[in-house]
Amino acid sequence: MNTKVLFRKIHHWGSLLIMLQAGVIFIAGIFLMLKKDFAWIQPPTQRGTASELPPQITIAELYEIAKAAAPEANINSWTDLSRVDIKPDKYVVKFVSNTNWEVQIDINSGDVVQKSFRRSDIIESIHDGSFFGDGAKRYLFLPAGVILVFLWMTGIYLFFLPHYARWRRRKKRASKAQL
Repeated sequence: MNTKVLFRKIHHWGSLLIMLQAGVIFIAGIFLMLKKDFAWIQPPTQRGTASELPPQITIAELYEIAKAAAPEANINSWTDLSRVDIKPDKYVVKFVSNTNWEVQIDINSGDVVQKSFRRSDIIESIHDGSFFGDGAKRYLFLPAGVILVFLWMTGIYLFFLPHYARWRRRKKRASKAQL
């Protein structure tokens, strides 16, 4: 079997094998690329009050404010947080709970500037397959990624093969014409 036929078969059957996983990855990837453009996906970072002095409120006090301000976030202990994101250039700290609620607090005044649901983390887990469990991530999405790399390589080969063949034919004709 020649290389061209083999690569076509790999391309054909490989794309069939990863059709569903690739669709999920692509669609979730599009949402992730747009996460800063749509507040529905990821709430925009608000601005706190600017100050030349360092913040006087401790992180523990900010945590207590977030805990009290957003019961829907279900923050009862530090372990209920998936991340704490300090944005010094915007004078805000974000507390993101395991339930995907985000509470943004002004680091200088202690005011809650925003609380909202954050979908970007869910979309990211769908994108990498972890949303469906470790088995799906490892045994469906990882092989799909590897097969996708092979499809990319075979696709490049199949794309350039006709161009290369035409170039060789022209070169051969040109050398015959010179004789």
